[in-house]
Amino acid sequence: MPIEATQSVDEVMRRWPQTMRVFIKHGMHCIGCPIACFHTVEDACREHAVNLSRFLADLRDAAGARDSEAAIAARWPSG
Repeated sequence: MPIEATQSVDEVMRRWPQTMRVFIKHGMHCIGCPIACFHTVEDACREHAVNLSRFLADLRDAAGARDSEAAIAARWPSG
């Protein structure tokens, strides 16, 4: 499932922890923010004047890197 603009910031960071770097890169210091569970990705972009399309692409790239690693690990179990 790709990351959507309607998902909460908290949900995105919990499900894909590697996306935290993307938030920081875009100047969005949402990590640990008490509003993160209420704001959607779209809300956060609007509040921080960040381009939503570019931000979503960066989030999806970061999340996809982990998803790809998990898929490879599932096909090639260690041990």
